[in-house]
Amino acid sequence: MTDRTPVGGTWEPRPAARWEDAFLAGNGRHGAMVLGDPVDDRVVVNHHSLVRPNGSENVRPPELADRLGRVQSALLAGDTAAAERFGEGRPLVWVQPFHPAFRTRITPAPGTASRADGEPVPPGYRRSVDFATGEVTAVSEGRRSRVFVSRADDVVVQHVSGPGLTVDVALDPALPGAPPRLGVGRGAVLTPGGGRLTLRAAYPDSALSYTGVSVLRVDGGRVSVAGEGLRVEGARSLLLLTRVRRHTGEADPAAECAALPADGYEELLERHVALHRPAFERARLTLDADPAERALPGSALLRLPDSPALLERLFAAGRYHLLSSSGMLPPRLTGLWTGDWDTAWSGAFTTNANLNLQVASAAAGALPEVSEAHAALVYGQLADWRDNARAVFGARGVVAPSHTDGESGHTRHYQRAYPLHLWTAGADWLLEPLLAYAQTCGVTDPRLVGALHEVALFYEDFLSRTGPDGRVAIVPSYSPENRPANASWGTVNATMDIAAARHALLASAERSPTHPDSARRRELAGRLPEYRVNEDGALAEWAWPGLAETYDHRHLSHLYPVWPLDEINPYDTPELAAAAHRALELRGSENDSAHGHLHQALVAARLRDGGRVSAALRAVLAGDFFHDSLMSSHYPARNVYNADAAHALPAAVIESLVQSAPGRLVLLPAPPANCPGGELRGVRTRFGASLDLRWRSDGSATAVLHPTRDARIDVRTSGHLTLAPACAGPPGAPLELTAGEDHVLELRPRRPRG
Repeated sequence: MTDRTPVGGTWEPRPAARWEDAFLAGNGRHGAMVLGDPVDDRVVVNHHSLVRPNGSENVRPPELADRLGRVQSALLAGDTAAAERFGEGRPLVWVQPFHPAFRTRITPAPGTASRADGEPVPPGYRRSVDFATGEVTAVSEGRRSRVFVSRADDVVVQHVSGPGLTVDVALDPALPGAPPRLGVGRGAVLTPGGGRLTLRAAYPDSALSYTGVSVLRVDGGRVSVAGEGLRVEGARSLLLLTRVRRHTGEADPAAECAALPADGYEELLERHVALHRPAFERARLTLDADPAERALPGSALLRLPDSPALLERLFAAGRYHLLSSSGMLPPRLTGLWTGDWDTAWSGAFTTNANLNLQVASAAAGALPEVSEAHAALVYGQLADWRDNARAVFGARGVVAPSHTDGESGHTRHYQRAYPLHLWTAGADWLLEPLLAYAQTCGVTDPRLVGALHEVALFYEDFLSRTGPDGRVAIVPSYSPENRPANASWGTVNATMDIAAARHALLASAERSPTHPDSARRRELAGRLPEYRVNEDGALAEWAWPGLAETYDHRHLSHLYPVWPLDEINPYDTPELAAAAHRALELRGSENDSAHGHLHQALVAARLRDGGRVSAALRAVLAGDFFHDSLMSSHYPARNVYNADAAHALPAAVIESLVQSAPGRLVLLPAPPANCPGGELRGVRTRFGASLDLRWRSDGSATAVLHPTRDARIDVRTSGHLTLAPACAGPPGAPLELTAGEDHVLELRPRRPRG
């Protein structure tokens, strides 16, 4: 029998040589990157609020609405370059870039024994991260370092123990890419039983600063001030508690430190684990993996791309990192972590694919913490979204930006090649995960109803033009981040825009059935363009005559009605599903971006194409996308630190094994080829039941549903499986679920005919 112990973490036999390989911890506010070197014990401290002022913070959307009518008329008349004149001449302004705060450093005091650069680590060295507790540990020759970021107390906690510790402790702002005019002030003072460290950094040309404070407490030994840090001599252990705050004006370090908890390490850890462990363990994946491979360090396991043990560990790691980076905000492009001030794409929240892919497992994967963090970002920016709708389109309601730093939600991305100010589908895509969350938990946030109403209001005003067929024309229209082969970027009737408009109008009407606008919204949705199937038999990216496809592209925006919307699926719309599948077959991977591969996996799973799911997953697992930390990169060869692959992979795995809609359950639609047997537990469905699934190498499977509310569902399986007759009543009959009563479904291989 294969070892079925759930994956609990990962480990390495040496310290991290690069910050990208540092093990990660976080509580959704503070983040910590732990390198684990016993000679230079460095922890890079991050905070979600740390974005560098760059002049964009006060940028507002330009007043373009008076030009909109002329651009619409020109595009409808066949001027394929007309949209380039809408917003032309405006500079591309990136949002405020995310950056690290500083690193804590614990180093041997002068005159004590230390390891020379390049010298092998001592025998028995091991660093590890426990996903279930969030604790990062490094052990070496009697010395032990432990780090976690408390969800209960919002503090970075470090504990170092060993015989006769004689070390210097400091806060170090010298991180790669730090601006040369960053105004840094540091201080160190003694306190009873330890000391206090302070680092204040003032941004160039800004009234904003951030301040970090660390309280040091020692067990035994002696503490003194040494330069801008503290020296500990002969201690049995030390405890360092660190917080960061971004602010205007002056901070009061003494008051900041007084607010830190007075408890010891074990008490702090216990309070944190009481919140972190239940969240991480709500759902889990265990595969029929080789125990020897399961025991390997992460760096060695990454060299086995076809190993079930690798997929199992990356699923757990992705879930851990997603949870750890979600709290006051959802994960950025880099999650909650960076060791460099020069973050790619500003370390922003990119909403035309990346953020949406990263949070895709939140509802089904039983991580309400992620859904609530996502809600905080969305609902916190609705006022700015209203400004976008009014200024750019002259409309009521809301339009979401393509990029945000977490503070401003104003549109500012003006560029001929990527005219993201034309994109109107963002609000619908950002609200879709919150709809999924409401369906799984059975409770609808009133803010969601209000936001859906505002998206529908925008479409009521914006959808004012018609095409030659008499249907509403969406103009200007944009399919991120692609363009027709024979036209410019801004066009008419991008498939994603059609799907988003229809979904937003109908979702608002469904959530507010008695609202006086609901009937009008249903009628408007019915007048939207039909999807177009092109001459290749593929779902076209633009449903406008004459626009030619550009197939080799990393984004799959036109397959939005397949995933995540489920408007096009093999059960209700088989002909459109076949066209969508043809579009997926023709789609290239362009520059091998990780998000493109995972997006393909998610769409392929909805279309029951297990082979394409497996190929997309393997492209990521075999493409050297993962660092030793099991955080991912944007490109192969570990190029550009980026959380897309790490956070989206659990969603792709779940979708390949279990899918749900309010009235449907799909079991094993597209299981990955290298997962002949395994167990997925704790998945949440959109009809209010949790589900445990066990599938076996002989083709059979068992699913146990735990309903929390009554439901009537249609049960589907992949083509090679069939439900045992006793499980679901008469063939084709809906399955009736009763709250509180478990229901077992047995699946077995379908017998060949004849």
